Amino acid sequence: MRQIILDTETTGLQTSEGHRIIEIGCLELINRKLTGQRYHQYINPLREIEEGAAAVHGVTTQFLQDKPIFSEIVAEFIDFISGAELIIHNAPFDVGFINYEFSLISKKYRPLTNYCQIIDTLVIARQLHVGQRNSLDALCKRYSIDNSHRELHGALLDAHLLAQVYLAMTGGQGSLFDSLQTGEDTGQKNHTANILPQIKRELRILSANAEEIEAHEEMLAKMVQQGKCLWSA
Repeated sequence: MRQIILDTETTGLQTSEGHRIIEIGCLELINRKLTGQRYHQYINPLREIEEGAAAVHGVTTQFLQDKPIFSEIVAEFIDFISGAELIIHNAPFDVGFINYEFSLISKKYRPLTNYCQIIDTLVIARQLHVGQRNSLDALCKRYSIDNSHRELHGALLDAHLLAQVYLAMTGGQGSLFDSLQTGEDTGQKNHTANILPQIKRELRILSANAEEIEAHEEMLAKMVQQGKCLWSA
């Protein structure tokens, strides 16, 4: 089973306002194990980055000036993801931007779902943790995944974190991340953090105190009297 963890960074929030993708980060999983294969690319969006977006990911318009435009990397990108199952957090955002980029190049490029299947980890998280915060940061905290090194967002760094969250949510296999590199360095701290620690979990055992044991025995006795205690000797 080939899966691709995918994340993007953009110039802003809305394609309707002409915002573009500036970074794509992908990690390959086969049979729930990282293979070391990845796709990472910064992209010249041919427009300015919104101040609010820059504050989130720290990438500057100047940094992207010598990077390829999307049409120059689209074939390589599609080749990497084709036939895989894409795992994305809040998939409509990233998929919408990728489809928008496809539409700007040529009508020959079809929507992303024609090339691969898509799993939205935000949907999974909302089903598992109803009524709770399910941002990537919140999920990292919930599953004891160390994201303290992430002061800014970055597509490849967030893909590393999402891979750990996805494996933890769907089976707990989340310690497969030794010495993974985040790729090019923008000079921002989030892009220089390049080693993710293994998840360390210790099972806490809480024993009942004497008062709690006594209350439990009283409740069992009442249930026996009512004929509703099937497991009491």
